[in-house]
Amino acid sequence: MVFAVDFDGTLSFGKWPECGPANEGLIDFLNKRRQLGDKIILWTCREGANLDLAVEWCQNKGLNFDAVNDNLPDVIEKYGGNSRKVSCDFYIDDRAVSSCVYKLLEA
Repeated sequence: MVFAVDFDGTLSFGKWPECGPANEGLIDFLNKRRQLGDKIILWTCREGANLDLAVEWCQNKGLNFDAVNDNLPDVIEKYGGNSRKVSCDFYIDDRAVSSCVYKLLEA
């Protein structure tokens, strides 16, 4: 599976542009999913230095991404291009939480 996850208000509960405090439960969940072979995309409005700060902060928490604000390379190859919309199985965002995410977190 592929998870696209937002940063501000989702991975980090801090006030933009700061990072932290961490959503430890979500970070643990994503790390476990990655260990199972799932892919994780950081999908955020951050850019430039603020994006770099968020990526580094996540890496310091042990969370690494397969893509950042981009589709996975195999998806780009499969469709012969790269749309602006990230292709994934689940979007995890503080502004759009679905009941299916809660079911996954309980697993």
